[in-house]
Amino acid sequence: MTKNLVEELRWRGMIHDIMPGTEEQLQKEMTTAYIGFDPTSDSLHIGSLVPIILLVHIEKAGHQPIALVGGATGMIGDPSGKSDERNLLNEETLANNVAGIKRTLGRFLNFDNGKENSPLLVNNYDWMKDFSFIEFARDVGKRITVNYMMAKDSVKKRITGEAGGGMSFTEFTYQLIQGYDFYHLYKTFNCKLQMGGSDQWGNITTGTELVRRMTPGEEAKAFAATCPLITKADGSKFGKSEGGNVWLDADKTSVYKFYQFWLNTSDEDAEKYIKIFTFLDKETIEALITEHKEAPHQRILQKKLAEEVTTFVHSKEELDKAIVASNILFGKSTAEDLKSLDEQTFLDVFDGVPQAEVSSEDVNEGLDMIAALSAKTGFLKSNGDARRALKENSISVNKEKISEDFVITSKDLIANKYVLLQRGKKNYFLLKVQ
Repeated sequence: MTKNLVEELRWRGMIHDIMPGTEEQLQKEMTTAYIGFDPTSDSLHIGSLVPIILLVHIEKAGHQPIALVGGATGMIGDPSGKSDERNLLNEETLANNVAGIKRTLGRFLNFDNGKENSPLLVNNYDWMKDFSFIEFARDVGKRITVNYMMAKDSVKKRITGEAGGGMSFTEFTYQLIQGYDFYHLYKTFNCKLQMGGSDQWGNITTGTELVRRMTPGEEAKAFAATCPLITKADGSKFGKSEGGNVWLDADKTSVYKFYQFWLNTSDEDAEKYIKIFTFLDKETIEALITEHKEAPHQRILQKKLAEEVTTFVHSKEELDKAIVASNILFGKSTAEDLKSLDEQTFLDVFDGVPQAEVSSEDVNEGLDMIAALSAKTGFLKSNGDARRALKENSISVNKEKISEDFVITSKDLIANKYVLLQRGKKNYFLLKVQ
């Protein structure tokens, strides 16, 4: 093996629980390991970045990763960490979600790349769809006692009423079905390790037990490891911004907002996240942490974290655009920089800035600055205020200082419909041309 996977994950803070013998197995031979993704949405948010990064680490260490999309388990809903029964998805929604997650995973893992440890993508619906209820109850349900299943925290909390109002038989069977997935992958691909978040420990160990009990006449070896659930230092939920989840698809969370999420992390979180969410080596990260502590105001850790994660998820080209967009508010930029932004990024950058509508006729004929600043928009209180601001040379159009005789025309439009007005350094106003 090229490196000790467990040792690598441990210094990064990515090991929570690990079954005895797992590290020895990974050191002994190329090992196939899998992680499951439930299709509760048609995309993945940054909470799913940890399992994705785990799969990449598995491949980099010379082992074979399997990404399992839960087309079957998604029909039931995982009770782990949930206080209430999940709403069941219909087949059409589920199929759409499965396809979306496969697309997302394909950006990070090159499936079937021809190498011996080439990543695999599987859907548990493919082997569960032909199982009859009687077959499953007889062949799988017989192997695990109810006592064993009820001892799991995810079940115990729900049944004792600590969380939610009990548990349906449907959700109770979830750990058996996930356990059978492990057995199927063990039998089909010689998969010996399942990984996931720490809330999955109960489901994963049920899988290792099922592999052992369903493999007669041989010493079946199956292993388990989990990583901690990521939290913020202030106790708030990781992966959410003011607008909700931070998604891995640009059409759900723009690259600019994605970049800003990482840039705005606290010093304490940045020190933890740079180990988990980047592939920088230990020496590089330790040097960055030392440099950051010497000049925390420069936010060296946050900048490097935002650069690395944005490049990994979106691309270097998209990172460069996000940096240009960020500099529009916080650094020097030009009208050309503004015009290079797509409409969504432009609106994200100036989210919350007051705006007014003007007609396309006004702009086509040429909109004088007094009208643009006051009469037609109300940006400034009066025409007199507008004249004074123009005389003081404090007004900019699209980041460029202008004089009293400037006229706004269609050539000044950003994304064919916006003009950015500015008084001083921080007082912004948007004209939207209708």
